[in-house]
Amino acid sequence: MNMPETHTEQKSQIIVSCGILKNEIELILAGNKEQTATRFLDSSLHNDLDKLSRTLTTALEKEGEETRKLVIYGTCHPQIDEIVNASNAIRTQGQNCVELLLGRQRFTEELSNGAFFLFEDWARRWEQISYRFFGNWELMKEIFQDSHTYILCIRTPCSGDYSEYASRVSERTGLPLVWEDFDLSRLESVITQSLSELSLVPD
Repeated sequence: MNMPETHTEQKSQIIVSCGILKNEIELILAGNKEQTATRFLDSSLHNDLDKLSRTLTTALEKEGEETRKLVIYGTCHPQIDEIVNASNAIRTQGQNCVELLLGRQRFTEELSNGAFFLFEDWARRWEQISYRFFGNWELMKEIFQDSHTYILCIRTPCSGDYSEYASRVSERTGLPLVWEDFDLSRLESVITQSLSELSLVPD
């Protein structure tokens, strides 16, 4: 007797991420032929914790219970894990997006040496984002010089030429620029591992 064929519908999945790594994440997913939807949130949300909480919660709730959700965020909000767990999602482990890209050891070394990490997206929007947050350029310069000794400008295979914007950040903060290229191997490893864990989330 021939039994009727059964088909198990594969549960859909989505990545909800800070937009700072949008191009890098999309390149990795395309290269690995991952059929995963993406939603990228404004990279300046960490400057407003209430708005970050509301925006991330809304993005996760919009997907519903039938979708597996991977959150690519660091500990940008003190209750980030509570927000993620409330939507039955999982989160990449790491302090922030810089650590996800550079790896923990390199990130910690640069941080201990006084680095402020600058991505292209932040550099291009620095005037708008920073003035809104600090409200005073002299105050900003004082805070940055008290906390940092240089700006590490991060370039990836997805980066354009943002040297002009970085120079303005240097002028505003009074900190020298250090440029370095980073590949996507560490970030790719984090995403691959996280997606593997996501596939194990019970239906």
